[in-house]
Amino acid sequence: MALSFTDLKKGTVFQLDEVPYKVLDYSHKMMGRGSATVSVKLQNLLDGKILDKTFKGSEQIEPADVVSRPVQYLYQDNRQFYFMDPANYEQYELSGLQNQAMFIKEGDNITGQFFKNRLINIELPKNVWLRVVSAEEAVRGDTSTAITKEAQTETGLKVKVPAFIKTGDIISVDTASGTYRERQKT
Repeated sequence: MALSFTDLKKGTVFQLDEVPYKVLDYSHKMMGRGSATVSVKLQNLLDGKILDKTFKGSEQIEPADVVSRPVQYLYQDNRQFYFMDPANYEQYELSGLQNQAMFIKEGDNITGQFFKNRLINIELPKNVWLRVVSAEEAVRGDTSTAITKEAQTETGLKVKVPAFIKTGDIISVDTASGTYRERQKT
């Protein structure tokens, strides 16, 4: 079933020349007497590259057959990340997870996106729980605003946290913004 470019919206996944793309941003423009055009910012799901393209509204595209299924994060070796399908123990390698890698730790179960049985991306949960391995001392003084300090998690992620957070605490971090959400209740 073909899609029209006017059907595109943020997050839509489609294929162009046998390559899956995800729409990051789009704008629909109507030209005076001419036809409509759609300008899109796309992410190539195979190599992660971002590109801008403009299409005529009458053009057709094919939806990409991207399948989501659970995977377990095993380990990292240089810039390669290794995952396992818990159903059949098949292992997959993925590169280019710079920012996402700060939110996963060995043994985590997450969702993998597959295209033609190849792992092309991972979907992070909305929040993750990470252990604080180091936290600065809070600076006393101006208490008219919330006192925050920087803490580093077990994955290397640096997060601004409230003054009461200490080394060893487990905190929830928003994966979209990388910000502190709450401390785990004991």
